[in-house]
Amino acid sequence: MQVKQFVFNHFQTNCYVVWDEATKECAIVDPSAEATYEDERLSRFVTDNGLKVVYVLLTHAHVDHIAGLREACERYGLPVTLHRDGVKLLKQAEAYGAMMGFGVTAMDDLKCVFVDDGEVLQLGNGCKIECRYVPGHCPGSMAYVLHDEQMVLTGDALFQGSIGRTDLPGGSYPLLIEKLHSRIMVLPDEYQVLSGHGDLSTIGEERRYNGFLA
Repeated sequence: MQVKQFVFNHFQTNCYVVWDEATKECAIVDPSAEATYEDERLSRFVTDNGLKVVYVLLTHAHVDHIAGLREACERYGLPVTLHRDGVKLLKQAEAYGAMMGFGVTAMDDLKCVFVDDGEVLQLGNGCKIECRYVPGHCPGSMAYVLHDEQMVLTGDALFQGSIGRTDLPGGSYPLLIEKLHSRIMVLPDEYQVLSGHGDLSTIGEERRYNGFLA
């Protein structure tokens, strides 16, 4: 499996394309492109590499992570795949976008497919993506574990040296800490952490240096 990182929109949000090299099936995780040229960068990468998009995945539905969601779903004719607890935020995207400078339209009409904790998605013949539920930053927050690649996409639950904020509606600091310990920090030290903002880290680095997880 291969992974490509993009940084989109004025919140500098990470978007990832994950694909199976053999079959070229791919997932777009957090389509956060805000401007037309960002949408074109993403679609050009998919086309130039001969990829077939089979999932549009969300780690969570905060507006900076879904700025390009409608474009991605409509371009590739796919539903959005997320945890069902994220639907309320998805439906509030237009209102939150207006407050935060994102010109997103209403997303109530997008078709949804729901995933739950422990579910495994497959790309191609053997590439697996394990879904782990990590609420606390917001309802519906998911992490996606790529065991063969020793990677975990954590969204805004875990950052390099930090964790997601918990002061927004639906946030809970005790819940986030509990879920990070029980669902993320149980992974081996060598697993790379690919978060929703900022630089890469590893589970080992966060175990040693992240003050929130001491």
